[in-house]
Amino acid sequence: MSTTRPATQTRQEVDKTKRFVFVLLDNFTMLCFAAALESLRIANRMAGREVYSWRIIGEGGDFITCSAGTGFKLDGDLEELNRDDVVMLCGGIDVQAASTKRLLGWLRRESRKGLPVAGLCTAAYTLAKAGLLDGKRATIHWENQDSFAEEFQEVELTKSVFVVDDKRLTTAGGTSSIDLMLKLIANDTDEQLANAVADQLIYSSIRTDQDTQRLSVPTRIGVRHPKLSQVIQIMEQNIEEPISPSILAKDVGMSTRQLERLFRRYLNRSPKRYYMELRLQKARNLLMQTDMSVINVALACGFASPSHFSKCYRAHYDTTPYRERGTHAARLSI
Repeated sequence: MSTTRPATQTRQEVDKTKRFVFVLLDNFTMLCFAAALESLRIANRMAGREVYSWRIIGEGGDFITCSAGTGFKLDGDLEELNRDDVVMLCGGIDVQAASTKRLLGWLRRESRKGLPVAGLCTAAYTLAKAGLLDGKRATIHWENQDSFAEEFQEVELTKSVFVVDDKRLTTAGGTSSIDLMLKLIANDTDEQLANAVADQLIYSSIRTDQDTQRLSVPTRIGVRHPKLSQVIQIMEQNIEEPISPSILAKDVGMSTRQLERLFRRYLNRSPKRYYMELRLQKARNLLMQTDMSVINVALACGFASPSHFSKCYRAHYDTTPYRERGTHAARLSI
């Protein structure tokens, strides 16, 4: 790849280089950080000038470890920022514990300057905890959606790959950082530079904020049957108040017996069993990611009584909800 000349010219020369300040949270996901940073580096290279600069900071200002166990030397501690900086929080595992009181206070103070603040991957949790997403649209990794929706009901949560709502930006994690950065690069310069960056990244399917983050139901289950996919979508959308197999069958124009055969043939389980597994998966996410009581988790997942919930949970996960909560309680403290 030649580095002798830029692949594109920007729409207009910008007098001042835009600075991105990456704030790494403990146990951050390396992919979301690297994807964003590399997009900026390549943008500079393809433009043939320093369109962007960056600084990497974090609480303590010395050393931080990502979720893969690799350590990173920071450029500095949580510091006073310039009004034209762009803040990029990078989250990952145990984001609740990483969202410390000091970090939340720093975020609230710096956001009053009116600068853009982004939450990559699970860092949307940190923004919401600081009150910066109240009344805003946002997204977060699909695995954290259930717990986020329960805790931050004042935030309009979407399933989008990324969301830009005024000066609040959030991504779903993973490669969605690239999609967000390409949009920002296009806004700052032009589409040609953003496309040149995508080409360098071998990123051939650029997504917009209209794209959803999860694979389609047929792709996820490995079965392309329209009525089966339709039933599973209805199940996923009705966890708190489960729908009976007879009504599910009627909704897609089948008999209950036909629906049973369909699930047995393609998924080797009954509709009732598959539905139960979806509800228990949501329950496990809530137990591990929130401080909701076991009773409230049970209700949120369509169980009328804690005893029935506990029985079903133990049969599936070989432990009780109370033990699961005890195992992960330390993760929830700030």
